[in-house]
Amino acid sequence: MEALIPVINKLQDVFNTVGADIIQLPQIAVVGTQSSGKSSVLESLVGRDLLPRGTGIVTRRPLILQLVHVDPGDVRKNDDIGREGEEWGKFLHTKNKIYTDFDEIRQEIEDETERISGNNKGISDEPIHLKIFSPHVVNLTLVDLPGITKVPVGDQPKDIEIQIRDLILKHISNPNCIILAVTAANTDMATSEALKVAREVDSDGRRTLAVVTKLDLMDAGTDAMDVLMGRVIPVKLGLIGVVNRSQLDINNKKSVADAIRDEHAFLQKKYPSLANRNGTKYLARTLNRLLMHHIRDCLPELKTRINVLAAQYQSLLGSYGEPVEDQSATLLQLITKFATEYCNTIEGTAKYIETAELCGGARICYIFHETFGRTLECVDPLGGLSTIDILTAIRNATGPRPSLFVPEVSFELLVKKQVKRLEEPSLRCVELVHEEMQRIIQHCSNYSTQELQRFPKLHEAIVEVVTSLLRKRLPITNEMVHNLVAIELAYINTKHPDFADACGVMNNNIEEQRRNRMRELPAAVTRDKSLGKGPAAVSGEPPASGADATGAKAPAAGPQGDADSTGAWRGMLKKGEDGPASGPGSPLKGAVNLLDVPVPVARKLSSREQRDCEVIERLIKSYFLIVRKNIQDSVPKAVMHFLVNHVKDSLQSELVGQLYKSGLLNELLTESEDMAQRRKEAADMLQALQKASQVIAEIRETHLW
Repeated sequence: MEALIPVINKLQDVFNTVGADIIQLPQIAVVGTQSSGKSSVLESLVGRDLLPRGTGIVTRRPLILQLVHVDPGDVRKNDDIGREGEEWGKFLHTKNKIYTDFDEIRQEIEDETERISGNNKGISDEPIHLKIFSPHVVNLTLVDLPGITKVPVGDQPKDIEIQIRDLILKHISNPNCIILAVTAANTDMATSEALKVAREVDSDGRRTLAVVTKLDLMDAGTDAMDVLMGRVIPVKLGLIGVVNRSQLDINNKKSVADAIRDEHAFLQKKYPSLANRNGTKYLARTLNRLLMHHIRDCLPELKTRINVLAAQYQSLLGSYGEPVEDQSATLLQLITKFATEYCNTIEGTAKYIETAELCGGARICYIFHETFGRTLECVDPLGGLSTIDILTAIRNATGPRPSLFVPEVSFELLVKKQVKRLEEPSLRCVELVHEEMQRIIQHCSNYSTQELQRFPKLHEAIVEVVTSLLRKRLPITNEMVHNLVAIELAYINTKHPDFADACGVMNNNIEEQRRNRMRELPAAVTRDKSLGKGPAAVSGEPPASGADATGAKAPAAGPQGDADSTGAWRGMLKKGEDGPASGPGSPLKGAVNLLDVPVPVARKLSSREQRDCEVIERLIKSYFLIVRKNIQDSVPKAVMHFLVNHVKDSLQSELVGQLYKSGLLNELLTESEDMAQRRKEAADMLQALQKASQVIAEIRETHLW
């Protein structure tokens, strides 16, 4: 089991090469308040002075410290130069440079900290990776974190406390991390910030080990016996007391080895019953044991996580595609694939089908039968026509002579006006389908042909060609739809079977109504007498509004009684128009202006006028419904033939003709820098995961697991 920690160190090296932290490896994070002795504990574990020291905040970047035990007989090889039993260190950011002077290591930590964090006591979450090889250490992976502080100092930001807290939580939230909570013995354990933060992420304390530092600095007459026995604050993994070097010892160059000997003597004298369960050496052995057991427990889940990520990155790398070797074949393949996906999206057989909204052919179908169909059904056959408009058209069609029948010209004029209203929704239908054809381009680019994202210039060229093709077909389709309406306007087919049937039914209804009125006449009144002998009968005009169909006498003449004579046709003038001017220069000066009669706001139509208007309304409605049915059927067919199907059939040839040219190959198949970088990162990560998987497989083969 001792070999498990080097395995984790090897995994750490593998993932450090790609700069990734997607795998949370087992490690030990050192947490404590500022100047609580964290760095002293780490130096005691290493056995050398290697960390920056001083007052205030010194650790301003996470330091990932890997301790690698080497046998005294091992030889370090660095360009074939080495000495037996030597201690040395290596930084990740300096690549293969080897440090044998630990003062240089300390200086490099300070320089690297200032390079990223600056010299104003700011912090950074970018870690420094340091690996120490020594025969005097046990295999451990430790993370030295900035000390918890409360008040900003110097140029520190006002939220320095929150920044440090977030940085600490980021590391100790890792479920594979053991928390080393450092607290000074000369402070109250109940106020320990390190234990408080640890409990936030490890409430049951299963991965928290408490370290009590500065045992030799407690007030006279007090001791840490209750604390070390776990009577004050129990910690499941235990509490271990250590004695640090003071600043005076550091200034006097007291070695770590001497400090450990003095620590052992102090514990034997002050806490003889607990001496064998405290001290730096016992802490190192305990950490090594805890880390090994923790690694053993984490490896199964770690192996699963690595395999899952390897499969994901394999798929991601496949989506980025391989580097282009045959440009002609690649270009033709991409063009063909795009054209196929475009047509499949219209047909509804695409590989990637939208689930959030209608797309492609389904949306075109919705436009035809829901949007366009309902819009036509909402068009009122008599919309915009009033009874006065119809009556005016009838009278204008008769000229100066009164008519015995409803003139056919008035029907044609009115029905053409209504049919013309179908053109606007028809053209709008073409526009909606054109917009959907444009949207399909984006859909294919995003979901169906991810390879196009590798070549942005090719993608732009394809979009331009398809857009241009759609743009060329739009006016042709609009013209055809316009012609469909124009065809209906060109010839009003009153012999249409559906229209003839409707006219027959309508004539039967009118004849039936006339017979009913005749039955209601008094039996003693003859037909001649019922028609009347007055001026209205002579002129052929229907009785005035004051008389009914039985020939009853009309009321006395007056403004209302004149409505059927002068006021009736004057009422046909547009609102606001007057008759001929009778000013001083007018030839009518002094004459009586027959048009100068007050026009009634409304008048009651005669029975004949009502009948004629009803006839025209019924004819218009009947014929309009026939035309609307034709338009509702023919417009979608025209759009499909002239726009949708034409684009489907000619898209492949259009793309090949416009883009498959030798002079455009290099330009169109130039990859974006972003895509090339992402492919490289994915390849490196996949390689790292495969190496990690091999390392774990070696563990199983050697029965270390």
